[in-house]
Amino acid sequence: MTNETKNSVSLENITALAKRRGFIYQTSEIYGGLANSYDYGPLGTELLLKIKELWWNFFIRRRDDMLGLDSQILLHPETWVASGHVDSFTDPLVEDQLNHKRYRADLLIEEYLNKHPEEQKEIIIANLSTSELDELIGKYQIKSPDGNPLSKTQDFNILFETAIGAVTDKKSQVYLRGETAQGIFSNFKQILNSNRQKLPFGVGQIGKSFRNEITTGQFIFRTLEFEQAEIEYFFDPDTNSWEDLFRDWQNQMWDFVTKVLGIKEENLRWRRHTDKERSHYSKETYDLEYHYPFGWKELWGIAYRGDYDLRQHQEFSKKSLEYIDPQTNKKFLPHVIEPAAGINRLLLMLLCDAYQEDPSKERIVMAFKAKIAPYQLAVFPLLKNKNELVDKAKQVYEDLRQTYQVAWDDRGNIGKRYLSQDEIGTPFCLTIDFETLENDTVTIRHRDSAKQERLAISELNNYLKTALA
Repeated sequence: MTNETKNSVSLENITALAKRRGFIYQTSEIYGGLANSYDYGPLGTELLLKIKELWWNFFIRRRDDMLGLDSQILLHPETWVASGHVDSFTDPLVEDQLNHKRYRADLLIEEYLNKHPEEQKEIIIANLSTSELDELIGKYQIKSPDGNPLSKTQDFNILFETAIGAVTDKKSQVYLRGETAQGIFSNFKQILNSNRQKLPFGVGQIGKSFRNEITTGQFIFRTLEFEQAEIEYFFDPDTNSWEDLFRDWQNQMWDFVTKVLGIKEENLRWRRHTDKERSHYSKETYDLEYHYPFGWKELWGIAYRGDYDLRQHQEFSKKSLEYIDPQTNKKFLPHVIEPAAGINRLLLMLLCDAYQEDPSKERIVMAFKAKIAPYQLAVFPLLKNKNELVDKAKQVYEDLRQTYQVAWDDRGNIGKRYLSQDEIGTPFCLTIDFETLENDTVTIRHRDSAKQERLAISELNNYLKTALA
């Protein structure tokens, strides 16, 4: 079996498999779907839960300097004024001048440059102002996807607005959060007071965020509703080197993706933000990028934000958010390093990285690490119409599912069942056959090699404990 490079794994193949096997569905498909919106099916839900549980264990539970939080999706609207989102949380928008469809200017330019590599001159699209984007659209004579001329680029605020109460007016206006981070900053003082925490320490949160983004065909990479896993790590810049903390968090991020999730290192890279690209309050920003089928894209960002966020919320709330050092009584606003990941992008990365084709056996294999796979093993009776085989298989199935996530399948022939579990990513399949009834052994088949061996049922737990570690 050969692993395809990321340039040869098409997004169409990933999308088709995700739908066929119940990882991801189009939202409201029976009504024609909803743009940039997806639901997670039974297998996708299992993957999401595992990613979040692994992230929480790695970054929160196993560390003495980390705490967890679950803040609300609806925050006081002044929160988003203080954070700058109301004024500057924007995407560059252009409009088809004939049919009035709207698109992101930067993504249209990026798509054009990908199709015309001879024009590519190390342009960082995210750096560009609206006038610079217009200049490129004019230079390359870029049209809308329908071939029509485009309007001038305008900044479009991507916060979702809604209202609280029965009367819709300015006093009742609120926003669906555009990121989870602001819930951490606005709770900083309460966390300090209730936990008596000493610097340095961090607060982590996993939750839904919402952005009214105009996106173009990158599946779940960029959607209206998504999940984030964000950490705000607070420290005293006079006693802790931000460079050392920053590098340590980069190492932790890399280890989680490569060692915990099992992603191939050749499909990952760090990209440093340029001075122009970086936010005005950030002293350093890096993106951990993954090579998706549509190119290198941000998977996980990390930024040194200084004391900007706490200072803004202190100013707008008129409440002190200062930390008092218990040893020196020094009062100050802590600085912050922020590693922020998109859970949905992690899931898409897992699907892309695991996807393998085995032409010799005409099969597709999702080669997840065992701890990531939706099911760790599957149990089959060789024949579904032989009660003695089904009864024995059910006994093995019920025993194993007390410890492991186990699938049951008695549909079709055994070969088709194997191929089905390969596409799901199940590491091992156990078949109960007539020999099982004679000597209490089973056939265990390995997903990646498709090789089979006989094993005593009494040895299964020890075998699986090692194999699934």
